Amino acid sequence: MPIFTAPDGTPLAYHVRGEGEPLVVLPGGPMRASEYLGDLGGLAARRRLILLDLRGTGDSSAPADPATYRCDRQVEDVEALRVHLGLERMDLLAHSAGGSLALLYAARHPRRVARLVLVTVIPRVLGRPAGPGERLAAARLRADEPWFTTAFPAFEAWTAGGEDVDLTAVDAFFYGRWDDTARAHAAAADEQTNEEAEGRFHDPAAYDPPALRAALAGVDAPVLVLAGELDGGPRPEPARLVADAFPHAEFAVQPGAAHYPWLDDPAWFTARTEAFLAGEASPPAAAE
Repeated sequence: MPIFTAPDGTPLAYHVRGEGEPLVVLPGGPMRASEYLGDLGGLAARRRLILLDLRGTGDSSAPADPATYRCDRQVEDVEALRVHLGLERMDLLAHSAGGSLALLYAARHPRRVARLVLVTVIPRVLGRPAGPGERLAAARLRADEPWFTTAFPAFEAWTAGGEDVDLTAVDAFFYGRWDDTARAHAAAADEQTNEEAEGRFHDPAAYDPPALRAALAGVDAPVLVLAGELDGGPRPEPARLVADAFPHAEFAVQPGAAHYPWLDDPAWFTARTEAFLAGEASPPAAAE
């Protein structure tokens, strides 16, 4: 398990899976250890995944100052990893809340990004969080699922901020297939997440949407924004706003996928992602 040092002296860890050209991967959660990403549906067979454990998660050390869990305070951790890897420019993939960190990194270090993949990223950092109505609309798409009748009331209560909600029922809506693999993946979340850091990551003070939009407009790197057809956070429509922030972006919706598309259809996810990273033409069926 390789270790490098953040600018403030915090030892940070990353995990390497696969061989080939490196792809630096930023996990979501927020503040969930990179373990949950696995091999990204088999993408490690095509690329060498460099999976960063954000500070205070997984095998990375907790910082001396908990205020540095804030999203914008971690941008230089990503830059320190690039320098440690000896990469002039890097391909970067970010999932969910990790997308906020990736957007801030691209804005601050635009010449260091070769290609950027943003997977099920809520445009919160651009001033557009996911609303309860959007989440409920996505949940209702699952009305034919055998578990829907019992799970939907719990999900409805969760979106309303209710306490004592059966989160096991809520979890089902985050996966395109609520099978044993999805259940095990969801069950591991609490153990893999730093709750203190989770609460600090999305501090509103970390974000300046107008300034970020202006900076992203100057990013020349190609960008792929991938949404899940069944995901409620984000729905495909707001996810497209992330693509619209860049001058050279593709937008794709993975059919039948929710928030973890590499689990829902690994073959579709890896083929679409690798085609983009290789600079190949977008498959017509993937464009939206």
